[in-house]
Amino acid sequence: MTTEVRSLREFRMPDVGEGLTEAEILSWYVKPGDTVTDGQIVCEVETAKAAVELPIPFTGVVDQLFFPAGATVDVGTAIIAVAVAGAAPAEAPAPAAAPAAAPAPAAEAEAVPERREVLVGYGPRTGGTQRRARRTTAAPAAAPAPVSRETPAPAPVAPVAPVVLPAQAGERPLAKPPVRKLAKDLGVDLRTVVPSGPDGVITREDVHAAVAPAATVVQAPVAEVRAPAPVAVAAGTGDVRIPVKGVRKATAAAMVSSAFTAPHVTEFVQVDVTRTMKLVRRLKETGELGRDVRVSPLLLVAKALLTAVKRHPEVNASWDEAAQEIVLKGQVNLGIAAATPRGLIVPNIKDAGAKTLAQLAVSLGELVDTAREGRTSPADMQGGSVTITNVGVFGVDTGTPILNPGEAAILAFGAVRELPWVHKGKVVPRLVTTLALSFDHRLVDGELGSRVLADVAAVLERPKRLITWG
Repeated sequence: MTTEVRSLREFRMPDVGEGLTEAEILSWYVKPGDTVTDGQIVCEVETAKAAVELPIPFTGVVDQLFFPAGATVDVGTAIIAVAVAGAAPAEAPAPAAAPAAAPAPAAEAEAVPERREVLVGYGPRTGGTQRRARRTTAAPAAAPAPVSRETPAPAPVAPVAPVVLPAQAGERPLAKPPVRKLAKDLGVDLRTVVPSGPDGVITREDVHAAVAPAATVVQAPVAEVRAPAPVAVAAGTGDVRIPVKGVRKATAAAMVSSAFTAPHVTEFVQVDVTRTMKLVRRLKETGELGRDVRVSPLLLVAKALLTAVKRHPEVNASWDEAAQEIVLKGQVNLGIAAATPRGLIVPNIKDAGAKTLAQLAVSLGELVDTAREGRTSPADMQGGSVTITNVGVFGVDTGTPILNPGEAAILAFGAVRELPWVHKGKVVPRLVTTLALSFDHRLVDGELGSRVLADVAAVLERPKRLITWG
């Protein structure tokens, strides 16, 4: 009777890149004794950038979880052990100074690029935006050495047979493991899906669109992004300490750095937005932007800011400290500050300045939905140009917002209130809001900042200027 040989493989917290050295385990999706397969999501972890799901890179049976949910783990630390079939026994010591293995015959092996485990959405990228195609002809390869539990490096991936892809593709479609699982569950061949993500990456929306092309995106208002629930402290009890980590820790560090690096200037203006609010109501009632697209005042504020930036492109810039240069950006990536259960994040809409009002409305809805679900990717929070923070949803008139690091300006949109206002020579009730624009005085002088804020106010006062100025 032949006994199957199994060995333990340890999966370590992957290199998250971008200078991050640790991640918090939010939850485990497996337990000891469960069977896992290559690419299966085993846990969700949170870094200082975002929460992401972590796939296991091999197949076997879970032997041990080294850390519970809630633990913060350094990069390179083993977090799970899996008993893998067909490898060297765990008791076998690592071979000492074995001579180089002879190359295998060309007909028996295939050169396989080294696999390096990284977090979903993170990690190094080799070459350009296209993955290297697998070879369709055999090539010699060195025989892998046995790996035991005492060996720190993971065992190399076994060679795989060539995969036949359509002639026009030539390589494996780009998609994250959760998206691949979704496609598998829905019976979608990723090779037939048209990607819409950065660098040709297939997104969840692309998979759903392949199943039901007629489906439309329903926008949710920004106000529905839930803020963290307050921590209850019983009367008469002692102080409660809350560990600062993950997104909140990164936000705190970024705000301190921004506040004490960029010289902030904040200007304020009150605006009669009665006409804008009428336009919002009309767009809601008529569905001119799309039957399932919901419209909010923030949409018009965003379009007004984009119009002002188009008229004053010098505000769309960043400061390069190392080179001592001002970098004028080629496109406007509009950031929207969002309060989530894990803290404040600022995802941005790529190339928002080139979008129509309807396209901008759909993009805002997608941004909010993703933020509410806690699935905002690191790429969505990088490369921002200017940002809007909507403090009005909390009933606040305005504030002095702190710049998102690397950006030149941030606009605070306050609550819309009915106030007495001089209109056509008479004091009448009008809908009024207060805008505040903070800007980096190294990049934006007082005149430029004032003109940008005045243009935003002018568009919101008379939204027809979106046509004449756009």
